[in-house]
Amino acid sequence: MTHDAPAPHRRAFLKYGGALGAAAALPPSLAACSSGPESTNDTGGGGDGNRTLTAVIGYGNDGSWDPTQTASAFCMAANNHIYEGLLDTDPISRDPYPALATRVPADPNATTWRFTLRPGARFHDGKPVTADDVVFVFDRILDPGTQTLAKGFFESWLKEVRGVDARNVELVLKFPFPDGLSRLTLAKIMPKHVFSRPGAWDDAIRGKAVGSGPYRQTAHHPKSNTTFEAFAGYNGPRRPAFQTMNWLTIVDAAPRVARISGVDAGAQIADNIPYATLSRLARRGLSVAGGAGMNNLFLMFNTAHKPFDDVRVRQALRYAIDTRKMVEVALKGHGKPSSSFLNEGNPSYRRAKTVYDHDPAKARALLTAAGVQNLTIDVLAVNVSWIVDCLPTIKASWDAIGVRTTLSPQETTAVFTKLDQKQDYQVVAAASNPNQFGLDADLIMRYNYGPANLWMRYTRWADDPVARQLFKDMDRATREPDPDRRTAMVQDCIDVVAEQAVLYPVVHNELMTAWDPKRLTGIRAQPYPGINLLQARWV
Repeated sequence: MTHDAPAPHRRAFLKYGGALGAAAALPPSLAACSSGPESTNDTGGGGDGNRTLTAVIGYGNDGSWDPTQTASAFCMAANNHIYEGLLDTDPISRDPYPALATRVPADPNATTWRFTLRPGARFHDGKPVTADDVVFVFDRILDPGTQTLAKGFFESWLKEVRGVDARNVELVLKFPFPDGLSRLTLAKIMPKHVFSRPGAWDDAIRGKAVGSGPYRQTAHHPKSNTTFEAFAGYNGPRRPAFQTMNWLTIVDAAPRVARISGVDAGAQIADNIPYATLSRLARRGLSVAGGAGMNNLFLMFNTAHKPFDDVRVRQALRYAIDTRKMVEVALKGHGKPSSSFLNEGNPSYRRAKTVYDHDPAKARALLTAAGVQNLTIDVLAVNVSWIVDCLPTIKASWDAIGVRTTLSPQETTAVFTKLDQKQDYQVVAAASNPNQFGLDADLIMRYNYGPANLWMRYTRWADDPVARQLFKDMDRATREPDPDRRTAMVQDCIDVVAEQAVLYPVVHNELMTAWDPKRLTGIRAQPYPGINLLQARWV
């Protein structure tokens, strides 16, 4: 990739610890070490006012840090502390609030939104935030020659962004789209004077982060840790409560749990807590809470690899899986079999017309109708701990209907490098959580489905007649002015993806966060990977 290429290579947002909200495992030498290298140790001392907050994140920090294209759990969570959007959203309710802008537009149904930038807002290098920076970021997102993840969240409804003067910008919409207000948090404002330089987007991918948020990045060590300090020049609504923070990336479960609860525990908060440790952590005085949302194990089929081009085969393999056993054994009850693309708690949830309850007889009948015999499948899977726990149920279920099944769990980066290189595969099992981006059903669908969508390139399904009609129906739903009608239209689209079973959840699970309540207050467990400390503080 050349440093000034107009369109980033597809690997740019798939560095893919992140594309799934989970990342490659640490090397054994680090994964087995609860204390980590010297740079990861808590360097704070004295009272809480000077002490470093130490967090343990169960996902890699070596994904893309470019806010316009990352889907990395670690990097997105960190960027929410480093950068600001015009509006940002509450991490739980996802209601928008003014961040770099001074207010939320009074009329969400207007087709032009004007924003005034916060007086005195500055980037971490001391330069003022201007309208040119806002336009710079949105121009990148909307540029037809640049493929970013954020484009899929904006291009269907946002026409252009223009500067009025140094402190005022206007967003011009193609049609009224109130849901767009909460999506503005996905357009983090980046300094044009930094990221317009040749090679700067590659630097952003590798971890360079310069924002206007309450914390500035002070060091970044891929596969180890990232450090932050309170930005003295921040004058926004959510002031930093911790002078310094050290976020450790520990993908392996045992050292991650030890870091918050063991003899040498040095962290005050950790996410991605294994279900088997919940009661033990609670007995040791830690607060443990879960968030049930869109987090899911999904199966993705290569429709260019026969017989997976046949919807009956895809459906058969779905009906064969004993999802209730998977929830009971692998998830310890902290999940539900999927009954829609959306989780049951989503405001737009409706039970899909096709629900894959465990039905081995139906699975065998569908394979017979498709003329498929002696099928052998190798499941290419990510090695995220809870996904690995679920894989034996898939194998046992498929073996039971006469499908010879092997399991190939690998580091997440390895799995998605193969997909990015267009290598052949049959089925991928991995984790995903579009709730990192928001709650609205249109956004969630567009994360996975769209004619130029990266996921559809992996499935080789975008040119299928059913897919082409689906994309047209999704566009019609986005443009529908009546919110109830729009929701129903999106639900109809979800019925299509349920029936087609090309890329679809098997189970939705609960994500657990643990923290020391004697040290921290204001913590809220998220239903998506990562942590948000913008309203937390020392006790």
